[in-house]
Amino acid sequence: MMKRVILLTLLAAGLFSMTATAQDPAPVTREQLEEVKGALDGLNESFAEYRGFVDALRKIKISGYLQTQFRSTDLINAPWSIGNFSGGAFPVNAKNLFQVRRGRIKFNYDNTLTQFVIQADFINTGFSLKDAYAAVTDPWYRTFGVQAGVFDRPFGYEISLSSSNRETPERSRLFQTLFPGERDLGAKIIVVPQTGILTNLRLDIGLFNGVGPNANEVDNFKDLAGHLAYQIPFEEANAELDLGVSGYLGNVRSASRNIYAMADPGTGVKRFVVDSTATNLSMGVERTYIGFDAQLYLNVLPFGGTILRGEYVAGKQPGTLGSNASLQAAVTGDIAKRSFNGYYAYLVQNFGSHDQVVLKYDVLTPNTDVTVADFRTGTNLTVADIAFTTLGLGYIHYLDDNVKVVVYYELIANQKLDPSLLAVSSALFPYTSDVRDNVLTVRMQYKF
Repeated sequence: MMKRVILLTLLAAGLFSMTATAQDPAPVTREQLEEVKGALDGLNESFAEYRGFVDALRKIKISGYLQTQFRSTDLINAPWSIGNFSGGAFPVNAKNLFQVRRGRIKFNYDNTLTQFVIQADFINTGFSLKDAYAAVTDPWYRTFGVQAGVFDRPFGYEISLSSSNRETPERSRLFQTLFPGERDLGAKIIVVPQTGILTNLRLDIGLFNGVGPNANEVDNFKDLAGHLAYQIPFEEANAELDLGVSGYLGNVRSASRNIYAMADPGTGVKRFVVDSTATNLSMGVERTYIGFDAQLYLNVLPFGGTILRGEYVAGKQPGTLGSNASLQAAVTGDIAKRSFNGYYAYLVQNFGSHDQVVLKYDVLTPNTDVTVADFRTGTNLTVADIAFTTLGLGYIHYLDDNVKVVVYYELIANQKLDPSLLAVSSALFPYTSDVRDNVLTVRMQYKF
């Protein structure tokens, strides 16, 4: 197209020149023709360079989103951690605040069979790297791929569901405990068959450092994580069912000869009992999970689609006496081993193309070996062993393709302990009733 425009312009200029000098025409010399040909060749070379530059730019995709919000909780300076799983702990002397929860920008260079991705988070409290990886797909079957760098660990469904698309402000307490930051540094294999009966199957399996996205490796152990998913469409029923199974096999290095595990020392009450075998030093403490997830998409109601989503995870979790969260750095003290389980369930109902109502219920039982009767003065159980449930109610309105507003309220309930078994001065005594740690979040998100 550009060539035609240039030629037409030159012809028009030539005709104008010939008309203007019709009474005294001058012959076109060979040298003049050579000059025109040279100019055209130069334009062709410039156009080729310009086209290559444009083609390269087309492969670069820039996206991002900003989440600014207002949060409020029940009490100031309560003796327990308020809202830790609802966007972060509240500052001292504050029970409400404005914050920039996420400010992401992502660069993706997509060269069909290869990809380069980098994503960063810019918020008022600092900068952090979120994704930095390269991916390659096989050129023959386009079924097998390799990805290496920092990216979401392949476990379950909620981890890989982007925070910009998720219907709730935060992930469940279960996944925030097991996978803080969601990501890790490692490599994975991707299998996505393009033909045959397995076209609806996807396998992601990888090897990771096991210490999260922002920490260097601290031991010789590597963690294996994988997720196998299968989609079952029901076209006649206008529905789809997605099923998945996940596994995680890892270890945490013990920096001490003291390793705690649940047992009954002969008193009829379970507590953490220490094993001080000398060989415990530097040994690997088991970190294993198994998970199941399912999503059902229905489009049968006249006013909008319906989503039912759920996930269950159980396993062995190494932590400390005071924390059940996955360890994100080198361990310097004693490790406490726990068996756990947890789950969440969503109901999302669309109303037209601009409105959604969300109902979510999640449960985390961080220590399945204990009961309420085991929490008493004189044992070494802590808040990290208390079970929690969270009921979330939300409304989402999309102003346009870029902006959505979320109003979400979380009713957080703890396992209620027996006050007759605990001293009033105990750190566990506030949990003899439901502590006031509910959280309201009002968020506006801009996505491009």
